[in-house]
Amino acid sequence: MVRYFNNKPVELLAPAGNFEIFKEIITLKCDAAYFGGKILNMRLHRKNYNFTDQELSEAVRMAHSLGKKAYITVNNMYNDQELGQLKEFLLLLHDIKPDALIVQDFSVIELIREMSLKLPVHASVMMNVHNLQSMYALQELGVTRVVLSREAPLAYGKYLAAKTHLELEYFVHGDMCITHGGQCLYSGMLFGQSSNRGRCLKPCRWGYGIHYNDKEYVTQFPLAVKDMCMYENIPELIDGGITSFKIEGRMRDPDYLTMLINAYGDGIDRYIKDPLNYDRRKEAVKLDESRKRDTSTAYAFGRPGLKNINARYEGTGTLFSSGKVFSTATQERETTGERLRNVGALLKEQAVGGKEKANLTVKVNNFRQAKTCLDLKADAIYLSGDVFLPDKPFSRKEIEELIKCKGDTKVYLGMPHMTFDIQMEEYEQFLSSLIPLDGLLATNIGGIRAFKGRELIGDYPLNILNAKTAEFYLRQGLKRFTITPEATLSETLSILNHMGGQAELIVHGSPTVMYMEHDLYDNVKEAGNGLLYLTDEAGFNHPVYKDQYGRNHMLLYKNICYLPILKELYQAGLKNFRIEACHLKEEELASTVAAYKQALKDMDACEDLYEELAAGGSFSLGSFSL
Repeated sequence: MVRYFNNKPVELLAPAGNFEIFKEIITLKCDAAYFGGKILNMRLHRKNYNFTDQELSEAVRMAHSLGKKAYITVNNMYNDQELGQLKEFLLLLHDIKPDALIVQDFSVIELIREMSLKLPVHASVMMNVHNLQSMYALQELGVTRVVLSREAPLAYGKYLAAKTHLELEYFVHGDMCITHGGQCLYSGMLFGQSSNRGRCLKPCRWGYGIHYNDKEYVTQFPLAVKDMCMYENIPELIDGGITSFKIEGRMRDPDYLTMLINAYGDGIDRYIKDPLNYDRRKEAVKLDESRKRDTSTAYAFGRPGLKNINARYEGTGTLFSSGKVFSTATQERETTGERLRNVGALLKEQAVGGKEKANLTVKVNNFRQAKTCLDLKADAIYLSGDVFLPDKPFSRKEIEELIKCKGDTKVYLGMPHMTFDIQMEEYEQFLSSLIPLDGLLATNIGGIRAFKGRELIGDYPLNILNAKTAEFYLRQGLKRFTITPEATLSETLSILNHMGGQAELIVHGSPTVMYMEHDLYDNVKEAGNGLLYLTDEAGFNHPVYKDQYGRNHMLLYKNICYLPILKELYQAGLKNFRIEACHLKEEELASTVAAYKQALKDMDACEDLYEELAAGGSFSLGSFSL
């Protein structure tokens, strides 16, 4: 089944949660279906869902017999322990011959290359492809299709389609996330159930109040976004260069999917047959009455603002089908003596010794913080590319002054989490003026491609959880990489065992655990430079910072602190220790950097130094507490 509009292919891509559902939906008005095996994919919550190996093979055969395509999701993020299973699964898929794999983790692409397998690859939405350089990088790696970032407007899709040979896939209906794809760490760090590994417990759908400048704003579910519905915008999708119209819903029932597939399939066919007399709203009322949440067009036509927030039943964090909640507000785990002893013992089991120098790096938000770190002789500072307001982005004059007085400290310029094409051009222009920076902190594969040849450090938005993915990025041009903050102790130890000298770990502070295009400050009715807090149903306050681009960063409300296990981490192979300091006040920053510098000189002093720091408040062991 092939559809064309002015010689442009148009594919309706349907989800199938299990083989029984697949057999029903593949005969409907879709051109292709996507589904996953019992392992290694992003939908593993329900035991009666997903496909056995035999069912995968039969589903591909059945789709091909009907002239349709079958895509298999190998779209999880993997740890080292899963790579052996991944190799075996890829060999199986090579024999099954699906039309493509949908992939998030670059370890999959690396293994396909190493094993010389013939398996076409589509880049998952979890890769969060959002700039032309990333498109070029993926094209060079042999990727044939990209699922565009959920925050990408259709006008940008049209631009990308004109600039590359890659097919574009776009979500047209279904569940959406409040955060950028691959940039939500909170479920993983809080529960050990990572959204990047298909196990999200949806803290975004808790009830939250908002506090700002000592005032409370009544908000019911300010992070619960509406579902996507592009049914009335089929012409704009085609005009936007979208090849594949993707329906989300591998956890949905067959009756609901049947209604969606037939409605969209009929709409596409009617538009192709008679575009001048096309009725956009033929099935709109039926779709609206059958919705699970309220719907919107999300970012297809620009930032939707507060009108994209849902208040309908399932949007509150409750499953529509069962009435059960995904999760409830939970305290971030405190550091306890017992947990420290357990973590320390596990680290000692992997002690490798060595006499390499231990380096302290600090990410900073403004010139004053940077100067403090230079005065305390940090080994490197990262000038953040996402500057929290009310601070302003680093100026050329400030950067030149820091370089002038940096001494032995290295100065790197950070790139934003999301580096759109305009930022790529701005960085290229800035760097062309020969400012002697030591290098860049890269956050996406596009940035690595654009600035290859400079000294590049991979930041945590790259989501590196295994050594194979780390090796891939090092081949692309990184000097070293940051381990994802979601990594558990055992996962971190595995990476250190493979390449500890090239790894960096956040040992203090807070990464951004939810990175949002959505601006929560729209809920605030007054101007000012205050900090917004989300207060969950258990009373815990989550700080949300706004950056210079208007994007929001939710941080942990308890800072990570690995100071008491610093010696054991070093002996386990870690040589690069990072403080995420953008949100720290100057006095706290100075005392923290000084403590870690002293600890790396005299690691037997870690316990005493920790007690001094902990006197100011409680800390968390982050993912090491799981």
